[in-house]
Amino acid sequence: MSTVNPRRWWALVVLAAAQFMVIMDTSITGVALPEMQRDLGFTQGDLQWVFNAYVVAFGGLLLLGGRLSDLLGARRVFVSGWVILTAGSVVAAAATTAWAEIVGRAVQGAGGALIAPASMTLLMMLFGHNPRELGKALALYGAAAPAGGTAGVFLGGVFTEWASWPWVFIIYIPIGIATLTATGLLPTVAGHRGTVDLLGAVAVTGGLALAVYATVRAPEIGWSDTQTVAGLAGAAVLLIGFLLIQRKVRTPLMPLGIWRVPGLGISNVGMMLMGAAWIPMWYFLNLYLQQVLGYGAFASGAALLPMTGLLMIFMTLITARLLGRFGPKPLIVGGLFVLAAGLVWLSAAEPTGTFAVDVLPASLVAALGMSLAYIPLMMSAMSGVPQEQAGLASGIVNTTYQVGSALGLAALTALATSQGADRIGDLPALTDGYGAAFLGAAALAAIGGLLTAVFMRGKSTETPAASEPAATPSASTRA
Repeated sequence: MSTVNPRRWWALVVLAAAQFMVIMDTSITGVALPEMQRDLGFTQGDLQWVFNAYVVAFGGLLLLGGRLSDLLGARRVFVSGWVILTAGSVVAAAATTAWAEIVGRAVQGAGGALIAPASMTLLMMLFGHNPRELGKALALYGAAAPAGGTAGVFLGGVFTEWASWPWVFIIYIPIGIATLTATGLLPTVAGHRGTVDLLGAVAVTGGLALAVYATVRAPEIGWSDTQTVAGLAGAAVLLIGFLLIQRKVRTPLMPLGIWRVPGLGISNVGMMLMGAAWIPMWYFLNLYLQQVLGYGAFASGAALLPMTGLLMIFMTLITARLLGRFGPKPLIVGGLFVLAAGLVWLSAAEPTGTFAVDVLPASLVAALGMSLAYIPLMMSAMSGVPQEQAGLASGIVNTTYQVGSALGLAALTALATSQGADRIGDLPALTDGYGAAFLGAAALAAIGGLLTAVFMRGKSTETPAASEPAATPSASTRA
């Protein structure tokens, strides 16, 4: 038996802050894009790669990050991830060309892909001894992710309006240094013997990156264009090849047997569809606030703070209690349908609308749905996973969320454009386009709720710590 870490709650602060910052990095550039386009010479079509370079690298490398966390030790991988993310922030802040900016963002994403699974593994190690403490810890850690995504929009507005766009990257440099100095609070856990499946890593990373790239490019060049079809076909070949490799190699990057863990598959489907609905929601809501209601960068970010506040309060104080009483399935199903209801409400926004009527109540409903579903989905995905595969399971569930976010945003951008979202200055057309995107996001959330209702097992209050492998972590095992 391992002794309880007396500094575990301080360590949780470090881990939650890391999760907050990693997810915030996906959104903080949003309101700074016009200034970056002017200063760095981005074309309108290439500007989206400030966002997507990060997401492609992050989503494509998460599985590798999870595997390295299991093999090399989570603390070591966590530290390496922050070194890489901080280095990428330096490159992105100092960039004077579009390509340098894209490279910096990709390096940031690679660092995030190491941090996210290592953080979850360390959390499980710190709190796996007590299911009640684990639930509280996951609530705090889980709240950091959606809060980081929403807060990124606000802080991006602050830096863009009152300083300059490089500050959305400069802020990560002192934070990275501070985080590295605080890693002494984290437990040191030995890794496991094994090798890295490099061929599998190349196949899955290339497949995911190509799928996102083709989907992102499709609205610009057309879904039937040869480049789009070839890109999606190439992604399918690489991902099928990855699965075949996993069946053949001795130490696979993703042992396919992990999918026999109850709840893992459907939880990842739910997480992917939730990401595909949630991230496009705040993206198009920010555009509606700025381009239709005429809000500035700071005001637009501030308008999203009520959602962040509700998320933090509900996740930390209420969701864990509801989870213990009702189990994950009712909260996931109910949360996804509540998220869908909020998105449908947002789709009814008017060109002459107001924040108090058209945005605030609907966005709070959507945030309520997110706060109900996110932690139960994460816990359901991790429940029953052996500790030596916790980093892998975390990498899988984070990958599905990030890839779902990227693919959802690309697809809903195409839908919004087809309905008038490209007619800058035409407020009715813009509102119609954004309304179509909100409806599309609502459909994705509702599909996630329906699939979960049908395929997820019934009420269960089991947490990852409640499973036998996770109940007694030792110095040579990993959470």
